[in-house]
Amino acid sequence: MTVKEKKTRFSSLIVPAVNNVYSNLMKRYEEIKKTTDAGQSNDVIEKLKAEYKVTTNSELLMALKPHPKSIAIAQAAMESSWATSRFFREANNVFGVWSFDEDEPRIAALKKRGDKTIWVKKYNTVEEAVYDYYRTLARSAAFTKFRQTKMTTNDPFILVTKLDRYSEKGSVYVEELTSIIKFNKFDDYDKK
Repeated sequence: MTVKEKKTRFSSLIVPAVNNVYSNLMKRYEEIKKTTDAGQSNDVIEKLKAEYKVTTNSELLMALKPHPKSIAIAQAAMESSWATSRFFREANNVFGVWSFDEDEPRIAALKKRGDKTIWVKKYNTVEEAVYDYYRTLARSAAFTKFRQTKMTTNDPFILVTKLDRYSEKGSVYVEELTSIIKFNKFDDYDKK
């Protein structure tokens, strides 16, 4: 398979799922924002606050606002080796999301860390993996600055600088993400 064929296949598998999830998340964000801006609350908002581990409306809106599609697509490309990794093929795990819950569907990595087995979540569909990825970034304390920044800008090149904790590579990961977005013009998806 050529690089072009690999990227075309990747796009056909990932982009529709990201577009759909982003659209649904943005719709929910706008509905919740409208309600909270009107000074109102409801059971849905209270349940979402519990799910996203937040107490205030502003924290909830930070969690619910989806980040640009370009970032999700670039991370999917990196983490799944353009939809060719074993985690992707066997578990629809597009983003390399680890599992710490032995009761959830998951698969073991082939290599151990010392004497520890690394597990990654197993998803039924790519779309389910994309939803979980957005939820992970919306809930984890590691991405608080990322969530705060996305409330003031949608610029993917500014936002990716706040994702250095997504990978053990740190700032190198940010540089690689930036490069993938630029080279593949993934920021064009943010304009659609």
